[in-house]
Amino acid sequence: MKLMIAIFAGALVGAAVSAPAGASPADGKKVFEGQKCNACHYTDGPAKEKSIADQLAKKGPELWYGGSKFQRPWLEGWLTKPEIIRSLAYNSLTDKNKGDHPKPAGADAKNVADFLMSLTTKEVKAGKIKPKRSLKGRLVFNKKMPCTGCHRSAGKKGKVSGGISGPTLIGAAKRLNPDWVFAYLNNPTFFKPFKAMPTFAGILKAKDIKNVATHVSTLK
Repeated sequence: MKLMIAIFAGALVGAAVSAPAGASPADGKKVFEGQKCNACHYTDGPAKEKSIADQLAKKGPELWYGGSKFQRPWLEGWLTKPEIIRSLAYNSLTDKNKGDHPKPAGADAKNVADFLMSLTTKEVKAGKIKPKRSLKGRLVFNKKMPCTGCHRSAGKKGKVSGGISGPTLIGAAKRLNPDWVFAYLNNPTFFKPFKAMPTFAGILKAKDIKNVATHVSTLK
């Protein structure tokens, strides 16, 4: 009898930490490919770009590390109701983003989110960044490095400032995995071999990179 109780308890614990009921990365992949999402986003890593021409040929960001980059609640919500993250069209410095991203509905959005969240990389180590206010990180972000030249963010009073050539960091606290931000700041070419993002390793101290990632993790 004790053995049966132990087995039953173990099953409950396993269910508690497993993927949500009905989660199906395989079904999500079918939806992803069926709706031609892979025409703009590739999902099989590692990074494929061998030249700047390869980067410019892309129609949308790569998603092969989506599960390491995004937070799942945000991802499913965004798929259902996409909002503009980049003010400019992908790979453009002049054309505006039309905001016409497709919207998978209902179970399709959930399954696509399951699929994308199954795509991870060991380059992102869990537990490196704990979201909290970082005055040092904010100072480096706003003053020491040119982060605000490309990325928009909201200040203490909600005032929005910053450039538009890169993705907005408004809402980064809910959108981005802080550990991915840290990994990306340390080694951006692992994720994007040809990019406009500076490589800060060797320029900033390791603690400053960590402080910036911590600051970004709090941006609303």
